[in-house]
Amino acid sequence: MAKELIHTIIYEYSYIWLYGLTFLYFFFLYFGIAPIFEKACLWLESKKVVHRILKKEATKRQKNVEKLHALKSIFVFGFSVLPVVYCIRTNTIVLLPDTFLNIILGVALLTIWNEIHFFVIHRIMHIPFFMKHVHKVHHKSIIPTVYSVYSFHWFEALLLSTVPITLLPFIPFSPVAVFLYPLASILLNYSGHCNYRFGTGKGTGWKLFGTRHNAHHSEFRKNYGFASNILDQLNHKISRLRQSKK
Repeated sequence: MAKELIHTIIYEYSYIWLYGLTFLYFFFLYFGIAPIFEKACLWLESKKVVHRILKKEATKRQKNVEKLHALKSIFVFGFSVLPVVYCIRTNTIVLLPDTFLNIILGVALLTIWNEIHFFVIHRIMHIPFFMKHVHKVHHKSIIPTVYSVYSFHWFEALLLSTVPITLLPFIPFSPVAVFLYPLASILLNYSGHCNYRFGTGKGTGWKLFGTRHNAHHSEFRKNYGFASNILDQLNHKISRLRQSKK
């Protein structure tokens, strides 16, 4: 039944229907899950499991502005399904069976690719021209919230939405893995923008995930990675090597 439904959606639904379904999916990921994630953080804080990074809270006005920009981003994200389905229908993209292993590996690989893709786009966004005209929208959230995750200029949203289409033509994935990837991505995104962290924020390791991204929002530099600082460290080492050769 599920296999037949997936086949029908991919090969028989009109592009207008596909856009609408994708729009609703991202709308649910943002407006449906964000309030739940926020309440979960508050509950974990009451149990002293997580701790607020910045004590000052974001204003209601900031959250409303973030939601407005997020709506524009979701409008753009809806288009991301169209080139993917077109390539599937023209056999440019090959799909794998929806086995448990294919789904898990697919989501993991898309998440890793997103880390690389995001780092490159993010570095481009910090070029002065793009920072002034595009990326400044996201950086208006100096105190990040769960509603900051999709708060982008439409052009940045367009670039960030190209994660699947820049990988799927070269590596086959299962349809369910592609479907679940945005869910995995936004959960990591919430974790990096919720203004909470595990522990005191000192030391190294995965516990600094939220701390690093909070620092980026307030300092506008360093910590360009999505969920990891590996590419930041690599970029720093390459920069030091270049400077040492001058």
